[in-house]
Amino acid sequence: MNMKDIEKLAVRDVAGGSVISVKAVPGASRDKVVGVLGDCLKVATSAAAEKGRANASIAKTLATALGVSKRDVQIASGMTNPRKEFHIAELSTDEVRRRLGELD
Repeated sequence: MNMKDIEKLAVRDVAGGSVISVKAVPGASRDKVVGVLGDCLKVATSAAAEKGRANASIAKTLATALGVSKRDVQIASGMTNPRKEFHIAELSTDEVRRRLGELD
């Protein structure tokens, strides 16, 4: 899909990896990275926004998209907010942008 506006994504380097801003869209028909919305990565999930199900599903979708293990993607902030931040272990901001830019 060659993601448009990838350079606008709010991604920052932190100890042990990077943190990316995500706009969660729960209750979608399927789990997928939709694209860039403002400075957030828009991620749709079929999981409901209850008891952390959507957060877990988004973390799994991000891990798959970035080619990392599920355990390398953890929610950092925004547990109950549609705008969230996820910590990506071991990947720099440049590597996160590169991998997302290569998504089909």
